[in-house]
Amino acid sequence: MAQMANHEELPIPIHDTLDAVYGDSSQLDEARLRFHRLKSKFQQVFGHPPQLFARSPGRVNLIGEHIDYEGYSVLPMAIRQDTIVAIRKCDDGDTEKVLRIANFNDKYQICTYPADPTQEIDLKNRRWGHYFICGYKGFYEFAKSKGENVGSVGLDVLIDGAVPTGSGLSSSAALVCASTIAIMAAFDMNFPKKVVAQLTCDCERHIGTQSGGMDQAISVMAKTGFAELIDFNPVRATDVQLPAGGTFVVANSLAVSQKAVTAATNYNNRVVECRLAAIVLGIKLGMKPQEAISSVKTLSDVEGLCISFASTCGATDPVVAVKENLKEEPYTAGEIEEILRESLPSILKDSSSSLDVLNVAKNFKLSQRASHVYSEAKRVHAFKDTVSSTVSDEDKLKKLGDLMNDSHYSCSVLYECSCPELEELVNICRENGALGARLTGAGWGGCAVALVKDSIVPQFILNLKERFYQSRIDRGVINNNDLGLYVFASKPSSGAAIFKF
Repeated sequence: MAQMANHEELPIPIHDTLDAVYGDSSQLDEARLRFHRLKSKFQQVFGHPPQLFARSPGRVNLIGEHIDYEGYSVLPMAIRQDTIVAIRKCDDGDTEKVLRIANFNDKYQICTYPADPTQEIDLKNRRWGHYFICGYKGFYEFAKSKGENVGSVGLDVLIDGAVPTGSGLSSSAALVCASTIAIMAAFDMNFPKKVVAQLTCDCERHIGTQSGGMDQAISVMAKTGFAELIDFNPVRATDVQLPAGGTFVVANSLAVSQKAVTAATNYNNRVVECRLAAIVLGIKLGMKPQEAISSVKTLSDVEGLCISFASTCGATDPVVAVKENLKEEPYTAGEIEEILRESLPSILKDSSSSLDVLNVAKNFKLSQRASHVYSEAKRVHAFKDTVSSTVSDEDKLKKLGDLMNDSHYSCSVLYECSCPELEELVNICRENGALGARLTGAGWGGCAVALVKDSIVPQFILNLKERFYQSRIDRGVINNNDLGLYVFASKPSSGAAIFKF
């Protein structure tokens, strides 16, 4: 019998009905209504129907925060909320070649761009349409690298996003993935999922965040009913079947995480701190400064050296090497330059987003960031090993909850990517019966995820409403009718798909 192709080697699935993705429940009725409305609005805005649709889901990361860009595996699952892109390639005869990008939500104005894949994205002047242009530029660069000459063509596009923005559930990756896949399909092209995952990760760098690739990989590769262990270089996904009896509840802290806006002080700052920690560790553990600067990009590059050092102390944990070789107190730029024997701007000159970090950073916490990354990478594997172990489902759930709690502590204390609202929410989750709860996504706002026994989910959500959301509803921060957008239970959903009907 022929060997089944690995799931990541398969192309993006193309469906002619919705039930392949949305099942046969109330979710299917909801999806039918949504696609019908999208089609009507497309016709109304552009004067013709769409050629096809692409959808890509948001995700919740169960464990493995801020380690994908350091080369380590992560363990997310797709959620049912997704972004749908309706698209039509304009005829060659059309005089004006432009990209017209409309949004189903009228609060976003229609964006028009030239049909020019080489255009620069103006990052100083932020527009929501920029995320589509990321996909557009990335697709053209990729097609060109494959020797495909895709002439510039006008596109009409309508986007409908159901992934809450700024919630840390990866609305931006859902939009970039759905856009890229829609453009690809409009040109009658399809590629293996792992290629699309890598391509869409490269696309998002056009917007200025040094994304690690987890969000795109899970959005493209997810399978119904499974979380995925995502490995990088090359991108691979391994199905992880979660134990019976537990559900993940996602709860929004209502503190908006503006990853692209605060990148220099938050997200990209941590990317730079990890890179500097890795280079300094490399030097302290015997590399020549020049060699470390040119060859060490991530903490995973020096993990072997850290483990060798730890073994001389009778240990196997790379954190031992961190504690012995990096001081607890923050380093100044000057102190790091002394160890590296080169100026930081010249080391980071290839990355404008890293140079932005240097302009605002006062100092760098190398020990804490490296300790988080190494310990979190270990927790991801402990999570997967627990799921495949032979203990009872009850014991598995308890152990997974403990790992989530440890992860939150590390994110909060060592990586400092939490915020007061997230701390409050995580505590309320634990006090109301969650086996484990942690911030998820980049942090600094966004969502928490809690592992809850199936039997208490409805009561758990009611308790969160009472203890966290009610005061915010009373103050008018959110509307009572919208509560389902901010707190919901989710089982693992399916990944990206193309619809032609």
